[in-house]
Amino acid sequence: MTTKPKLCPICRKPRDHALKQRSGSAEQNPFHPFCSPRCKDRDLARWLSDSYAVPGPPADPEAFASEQWREQD
Repeated sequence: MTTKPKLCPICRKPRDHALKQRSGSAEQNPFHPFCSPRCKDRDLARWLSDSYAVPGPPADPEAFASEQWREQD
């Protein structure tokens, strides 16, 4: 039984492509779940530039700040 290699979520190459390994474990691949530091950095850049979004209604920053303030008192 052969298993398909897991793909990098950014470039869609097999995760073992860069390291020439058969395991996708974090111990053997420091870039897990990505294949390389480049793909890892590209994913971070997408989060920081708001390319990704968490589904749901937008949060009101003022309401959130006042809630946090009340909890501290």
